[in-house]
Amino acid sequence: MSFLKIALYTGILLVLTTIVACKNKNGQSDTAAPVIQGIPSYKNINDSIRKFPSDASLYLRRAMRLSLENAHELAYDDFQKAWSLQPILETALPYASNLEILGKHVQRLRLLESLNQHFPRNIQVKRLLAEAYAGSGNSSLALTIYNSMIEKDSLDPETYYEKAMLQEQIKDTAGAIKALQKAYSFQGVDTYGLELAHLYAEQKNPRALDICDFILKQDSARLLIDPYFIKGIYFANVKQYPKAIAQFDSCIVRDWKTTDAYLEKGRAYFHMENFARAMQTFNTAITVTNTDPDAYYWLGRCYEAQHMKTDAINNYRKAVSLDRDFTEARQRMEILDSGFAHPSH
Repeated sequence: MSFLKIALYTGILLVLTTIVACKNKNGQSDTAAPVIQGIPSYKNINDSIRKFPSDASLYLRRAMRLSLENAHELAYDDFQKAWSLQPILETALPYASNLEILGKHVQRLRLLESLNQHFPRNIQVKRLLAEAYAGSGNSSLALTIYNSMIEKDSLDPETYYEKAMLQEQIKDTAGAIKALQKAYSFQGVDTYGLELAHLYAEQKNPRALDICDFILKQDSARLLIDPYFIKGIYFANVKQYPKAIAQFDSCIVRDWKTTDAYLEKGRAYFHMENFARAMQTFNTAITVTNTDPDAYYWLGRCYEAQHMKTDAINNYRKAVSLDRDFTEARQRMEILDSGFAHPSH
């Protein structure tokens, strides 16, 4: 890209960023049409809209372009205009994405409900609506949609997978496993298999190892990390800590930046009461990612186990500073330092 093109593109982004930042006195963004008039690169589409102000496709085209340039608030106005002129699926789906980006979840839900009424056979709309219900906390309606989809197509693995993700979210582990078993049996993709293996590992079910080993055999490029991590979780859960550590080490060999592998490896050493190796591992995790509160929390646990109160409190305090909702760290710190519960400043 030439210097002139880079400068022009940078200028456009600067104008868009400035425009998006502008709000009227009611806190709402100005309509897209007036503010985009001053951007030279939009002249052709603006002229077309002036000539054909009732052409929904022109507003949609401008909205899509604005979205590509991350001017989502301006794109919202054009999506809304296009939808009002021509309420069709081709407009509604990118409009729904725009509403999600802007956090207009209630409006998005209402749009998807309307779409589902007008296009009751469209699978994509149903998936988005189920996702929206789940995101709004209405898991029962989301499950109803997934179940209706399965009734119409009992061989669709994606629906079983999405249903399983929701069931896992609402702590219905047995239901999630059953749905994932279906998904994986219909389509043996790694995504389904690894999610199922993860749930098996948490349930201390050795089938987790079988799935992970099978996936690793297919990994000719030797790039996958998750199968080793899941095997490590299984071994840790059944208290075979040396085997767990070996699996976490395999993760680290493939990607030394895998913070979770260091954390789980350190936890394994902690449960073996090998506090020196545990602390070394947690410190390495901090070196890799110094903003992970779990590393400081477990470092604090190591110090506390060795009756090093001040060092334990300092690490718990660091964990809480990184995550104000870290209840366990706050509780352990308050036990060790009763003054923390009611600080004077």
